[in-house]
Amino acid sequence: MKQLLPLGNKPVIRHGVDALIAAGVGDIVVVCGADRRNYDEALEGSRVQLVVNEALGSEMADSVRLGLGTLAAGNSFSGLLVCLADHPLVQVATYRSLIRRHHEEPDKIIIPAFKSRRGHPTLFPAQIISDIFSVTSLRDIVREDPGRVLLVDLPDEGVVLDMDTESDYRAAGKLYDARESLQWSGGGHV
Repeated sequence: MKQLLPLGNKPVIRHGVDALIAAGVGDIVVVCGADRRNYDEALEGSRVQLVVNEALGSEMADSVRLGLGTLAAGNSFSGLLVCLADHPLVQVATYRSLIRRHHEEPDKIIIPAFKSRRGHPTLFPAQIISDIFSVTSLRDIVREDPGRVLLVDLPDEGVVLDMDTESDYRAAGKLYDARESLQWSGGGHV
């Protein structure tokens, strides 16, 4: 349950949720595993919907489909940000940049990059969301038509910082500490 590990003064999952809220993202749905109670505690006071995916080993697309199923019928949106909980240090400015690019090019699948390396989250335009219900993997949608993919290179290492191992978690802690130190030293708000 890496999403519930502490990072600074809050759980990993809360960093991503708080950044999405600060970036002005509308409906936020968190899809978690069977241990819902711990997620409820980690997300207490936030305005997210929590959905449980009880299918161990399922594809990310399965979780996205579950999340989409919770949105109210008739709820309109122009795009879907698929964010990974193990990428907790994506900056608010990055989410805002992706959303801004989406408004400029609403038909594109938008993927952030850091130093030309693809990262997360991915922003899918609304008109292809129905495709999510007919594929095994979200990568299938991205690979289907490379011409509709827009890579946006951003100065945010958080888009590629994936917490899959203990050393990744330590690296995330170092980046978090460095950002906090920069913020408090007057070096700018990150």
